[in-house]
Amino acid sequence: MMPDEVSSLWVYLSERPLTWLTVTVSAYALADRVALAAKRHPLLNPVVLAALLIIALLSVTATPFPVYFEGAQFVHFMLGPATVALAIPLVDNIATVRRSALPIAAALAAGATVAVVSTVGLGYLFGLPRDVLVSLAPKSVTTPIAMGIAEKLGGIPPLTAVLVISTGVIGAIAVTPLMNLLRIRDMRARGFAAGVAAHGIGTARAFQVDPLAGAFAGIGMALNGAATALLVPFFLLLLG
Repeated sequence: MMPDEVSSLWVYLSERPLTWLTVTVSAYALADRVALAAKRHPLLNPVVLAALLIIALLSVTATPFPVYFEGAQFVHFMLGPATVALAIPLVDNIATVRRSALPIAAALAAGATVAVVSTVGLGYLFGLPRDVLVSLAPKSVTTPIAMGIAEKLGGIPPLTAVLVISTGVIGAIAVTPLMNLLRIRDMRARGFAAGVAAHGIGTARAFQVDPLAGAFAGIGMALNGAATALLVPFFLLLLG
């Protein structure tokens, strides 16, 4: 096939939404294979690898993000149902959750409060504008909830999305080495911490390590979403 024909074919395909959905799914599948081959090393997070692959492709082909998102938005849409589906591990482990209700409540209160207060407090001390502070505040909860909080309170949802993903990636990379360093062996504690601090990406990492850790990460992520939605407006009100 001649170069001009290849170029014409790419122009045709790039304008089809299904192309970018296929690219997204394929990039993640490839990244997951790489992570699996590396025995799930924390630094080779499939979300990070897939994002880098897609960014490289968009850069090489000079494809604007809106064109890409038109096709990949189905994945974005599925974030909502995927978040709701986290109720499944909660039901499957309800007996264990009931026995751990008090530690869960304490860890949730501490984790949600520290995540919001430390982020917004530091931003306030550095003189960040209010809309940026609002965008920063829900960085530790899953993307649909975080963007909803930012939008309702006058933040910048796209900025919030970037911060949420960055937080999740850093958390997913750091959680296993950090827990090993602290000698925390209880998979319930490890998973819950990952879910509260690093939302969906941390939860995915927890499931790769241990099913019980993944279940508690899902619980932590869901509960932190609800807690943060209540805590952020209250804390911003205190700042004036």
